[in-house]
Amino acid sequence: MAFLDPVFNPILQPLINTSPIVAIIVLSLVISLIVVLVYKFFTNQAEMKRLKEEQKEYQKKMKELRNQPEEMMKIQKEAMSKNMQYMKHSFKATLITMLPIILIFSWMNGHLAFEPIYPGETYSVTAHFKEGLTGEAELVVDEGVELLSAAQQPINGEASWSLKSTEGEHYLTVKVNDQQQTKKVLISTELKYEPALTAYQHSDIQNIKVNYNKLVILPIGFRNWLGWLGLYIILSIIFSLGLRKLMKVY
Repeated sequence: MAFLDPVFNPILQPLINTSPIVAIIVLSLVISLIVVLVYKFFTNQAEMKRLKEEQKEYQKKMKELRNQPEEMMKIQKEAMSKNMQYMKHSFKATLITMLPIILIFSWMNGHLAFEPIYPGETYSVTAHFKEGLTGEAELVVDEGVELLSAAQQPINGEASWSLKSTEGEHYLTVKVNDQQQTKKVLISTELKYEPALTAYQHSDIQNIKVNYNKLVILPIGFRNWLGWLGLYIILSIIFSLGLRKLMKVY
């Protein structure tokens, strides 16, 4: 969502360039604070507190009735009813916070999912073609891009090329038979990039993908599973619980 860049880039891009981890910590704290404040001022906290306390009582009763399945089921139905009431009261606050969070998530995904391609760094681009396509696939590049691979026959419906580029925006054009499609790539020393995949409708060239390296947020022991979203979720849970307790939000 490039239209978000003019809004968020001036504030958040310098922070991300300095330290992605610090940026995620700050964003997690700020978003959690906004969500907690919205829940505090846009919900009936007295009613929310009452429902929370009743839910705890129902949970306590269910533990005591483990050996009485029929009675426990009755209590469980009542607990579910109270939970639905709680969700109904919080629905307005959820709607208010949903759109801003989606927009911020979209921006974060466009700046924290991959490592940038640096000037002079070797990277690769892959094109996927319609099944059964024959003919030689060629990549045409603009000024400032050094093509390290020759034209090739697609294998299993795809072809890849290696390149090096100078800093800035560049346009890469894949040609096969009488068709062609263009993909933009951004070369930068900052933590930003163009979308990895661009798909095309009604074309033998189905998509063109820039093969970025995944951005490593935490040290090697975490790199295989914890990206920016995983770290954000963990931090937001911690911050939300702490802020709710501190501000007495139910």
